[in-house]
Amino acid sequence: MSQYPDFAFEINQNEYLAAGVREVHAVVTLTATAAVGGAPGPAAGGVPASIARGSNNDNVEVIIIDCSGSMDYPRTKMMAAKEATKVAIDTLTDGAFFAVVAGTEGARVVYPTGGQLLRADYQSRAAAKEAVGRLHANGGTAMGRWLAQAGRIFDTHPHAIKHAILLTDGKDESETPADLARAIQASIGNFTADCRGIGEDWEPKELRKIAEALLGTVGIVRDPARLAEDFREMTVNSMGKEVADVALRLWAPKGAAIRYVKQVSPNLADLTGMRVPGDNPLTGDYPTGAWGAENREYHICVEVEPGNIGQEKLAGRVQLVAKDAGGATMLGEGKIRAVWTEDTDLSTRINGRVAHYTGQAEMAAAIQEGLDAQAAGDLDTATARLGRAMDLAVESGHEDTVKMLRKVTEVDPATSKVRAKAKVDKGDAMELDVVSTKTVRAKRN
Repeated sequence: MSQYPDFAFEINQNEYLAAGVREVHAVVTLTATAAVGGAPGPAAGGVPASIARGSNNDNVEVIIIDCSGSMDYPRTKMMAAKEATKVAIDTLTDGAFFAVVAGTEGARVVYPTGGQLLRADYQSRAAAKEAVGRLHANGGTAMGRWLAQAGRIFDTHPHAIKHAILLTDGKDESETPADLARAIQASIGNFTADCRGIGEDWEPKELRKIAEALLGTVGIVRDPARLAEDFREMTVNSMGKEVADVALRLWAPKGAAIRYVKQVSPNLADLTGMRVPGDNPLTGDYPTGAWGAENREYHICVEVEPGNIGQEKLAGRVQLVAKDAGGATMLGEGKIRAVWTEDTDLSTRINGRVAHYTGQAEMAAAIQEGLDAQAAGDLDTATARLGRAMDLAVESGHEDTVKMLRKVTEVDPATSKVRAKAKVDKGDAMELDVVSTKTVRAKRN
């Protein structure tokens, strides 16, 4: 009986390079299906049962709720946060360990209070929801301390599948940016986290730093009534994870350099700086977090010494490995090739998947740069960047992003070109900023 999902491993690239070209690009497509013995089964919360029930991997969930004073303005935010937390608790798979943390200028464990995590069952769920019902808003915001508290909880279950939900309505004003950066760095590799901002007084860039570093998602909840469904979906996803720690293991030949490794689907995240050195200088691991039945894609760029015309080189070897206390298990592998040619027909072809995700990354950067310029009153720059983002969104079929871009731009009647608006709704701009890193999958060739 396998304790890991089955992985389909595919590499897409155009291996043909013109004379003197150094950069080799490839997109790795990974599709995981449920492991043998991990067949879905209904849990008390109505979600598929994780393979953790029958393996050495336990699921541990920590729900961090902003309880700062601003959560009471309007009161619907705090009410929605408590209701959403209760929904998440009910959605936990039977047997999963869990905790609830109230975040202010400190971080207080609301449940359990005995210093030891308890498994989700009827009794623990009821006690946790009662404790959540007593929460009230009062204090500041120090997300670094919230992450540190979550880390201490997760440290008690080192080999578990560890996931946090972090909700806030404000900026990280009760500690320094350096404090938050240190807490984020200390959390990398320990747990993953999905972050949500409620209302319009929080900072998307702040939450994105946390979510990207911790291999999670960031989202905006403009309507408090929708928070409970969002929490339910995040918990369902978390409980569906089957293996705790999976990494892309990259080998590049001597003299070559890995320029970047980026997750490009279902959302953008740069893994380049997360490299963990391997057993030799030519090999390194790039963490991808926990996996269930899902599909993800990664864009890898390797710089190699150019070969002679007609020469073929192995530019890189990619392996997918699951890590646990016993070592590492290989789940799939593929090769990145490079062939130098004088045939311009071959060397000028851009692989469809590489082109698609290069465009998606450019679109995200254009949106964020355009919104920054718009907020600063630089409408010329905003127009150029948001106009470029619109072109890329239309080209790639990113319909949701097109709709959001239309809220912050207008069509110039004289030129029929897209122009940035001088005044935009703050929530519309924040929503566009947040979704800029979500991608649409490339179509099959």
